[in-house]
Amino acid sequence: MTASSGVDERRSIVENGTWYTVDHPSAVGRVRRAASVVARDLGFDEDRAAKVGIVVSELATNQVKHAGSGRILVRVCRTGDAAELETLAIDSGPGMRDITAAMRDGVSTRGTLGIGLGTVPRLASSWDAWTSPGQGTVIAATFTGQGTTAGPRRPTGVTRPMTGQEACGDAFAVRHDDGVATLMVADGLGHGPLAAAASGAAVRTFLDAPPGSPVALLERVHRALSGTRGAAVSIAQVSGGVLHHAGLGNISGTVHGDRARGLVSHPGIAGVPTRQLRETTYPVERGDVVVLHSDGLTNRWSLADYPGLAARSPLVVAGVLLRDHAVRPDDSCVAVLPVTWSEA
Repeated sequence: MTASSGVDERRSIVENGTWYTVDHPSAVGRVRRAASVVARDLGFDEDRAAKVGIVVSELATNQVKHAGSGRILVRVCRTGDAAELETLAIDSGPGMRDITAAMRDGVSTRGTLGIGLGTVPRLASSWDAWTSPGQGTVIAATFTGQGTTAGPRRPTGVTRPMTGQEACGDAFAVRHDDGVATLMVADGLGHGPLAAAASGAAVRTFLDAPPGSPVALLERVHRALSGTRGAAVSIAQVSGGVLHHAGLGNISGTVHGDRARGLVSHPGIAGVPTRQLRETTYPVERGDVVVLHSDGLTNRWSLADYPGLAARSPLVVAGVLLRDHAVRPDDSCVAVLPVTWSEA
């Protein structure tokens, strides 16, 4: 990658990872072994890899026991020379009133996830969760070999390929330049390997480019995709109390604060000749949440329907929205940028 000149340049590369369906006790061992293998591949020692397996096993076991079924994502996030293993467990079960109580060892109440969740805060480097009665549970847990992590508030997203496809044509990427975070979502035209090639080219170009505004970065991506089938692309950047956004194609963007505000994305496809690209700005406040997602998700959702979700980590927010609104027969991607004014 090309290094830029700022004092805080970071590029986060998140592998798509693998989604595991947990709908039977036999699936618990499968996802546990898979997560342990990924941990060892990252260089975790046997003790740390075993702890990863224990946490994933408990998450999967609770999905079977209390939700009937669920899904668990296992993936790797690389930032510079550091690598983390991320897990995301989602289900549509009965949910809980008090997730903190459920995370205490020795607590097991009928209708809650029970004692096993105490392993998450004890063994994970960081974790976060959202749950509500009747609205299921989403739990994120991150692991490093040293027990430290960049923290749950960093911008991130989640992707899932269309049913029957292995390659996902949607992608996201995050970069930090001098304390300013920039988020991109790309939706390669169509599905399968060619769509994935287009969104992958968008990610590489976005991460390798020198620091710039969203419209400058979008122009670079637009030029780079001329040899591909093209993609819809949206780029958001928060600097101080202003959100800068540039979009081309049907990526949906929303700022959620006291009210929801849609972001302007212009018609077209990155990589295909189009009119001049434009950037729009929006005032934002600390605590607002910016959400970008592909058309694999419906637009009929609001964070207001999920009490307390806006204050949770971006990975958990993305997991909830993907779980409930990625219902179309399409690749799906949702990415979340919290407005912190100190994104590094």
